[in-house]
Amino acid sequence: MSFEEEQLLRICNVIDRFTEITGFLFSWLVVPLVGVISYEVFARYGFDAPTTWAFELSYMLYGSMFMLGTALALRKGAHIRTDLFWHKFSPRTKGLIDLVGYLVFLFPGIAMVLWVGWEETLYAFDIMERSEATAWRPVMWPFKAMVPLSALLLLIQAVSEVIKAYHAVKTGELLTPAEEVQI
Repeated sequence: MSFEEEQLLRICNVIDRFTEITGFLFSWLVVPLVGVISYEVFARYGFDAPTTWAFELSYMLYGSMFMLGTALALRKGAHIRTDLFWHKFSPRTKGLIDLVGYLVFLFPGIAMVLWVGWEETLYAFDIMERSEATAWRPVMWPFKAMVPLSALLLLIQAVSEVIKAYHAVKTGELLTPAEEVQI
């Protein structure tokens, strides 16, 4: 293995580890989500006193957790793939398909989501946009900021996946999604 290949695989390891750590940290959003929903159920049915904030806070927490988990899902190979013929392909063919898919579809899509998400977040911040769903009316920019943040995290992990796909094309060795790259 050449020095350049070793360096690329080290970059994969760093990115993959970063994604694992951030994914673990973001998974803890489930704790306040369960707390908010539990409190709402207890208040509503135990005291006949529903809250004005639990609905919006729960969808904001769930949406954030979902969006921030996309990079980890890519790392673990949990995104949708058409598997009809996939198992019949050689590692080089799989790498080539992944490489083309990432470069032609994923990167442009992420770039668009990052751009539009950032613009929407700034606009929401500038006008201090508030939700109209309930009387609580929280500001929306922190929730909208999850879109460009998740796109950025997905973009970072996609760089690792492109390196792995290139490695598969070049060497014929397919690195499984949850496998630590060995150098």
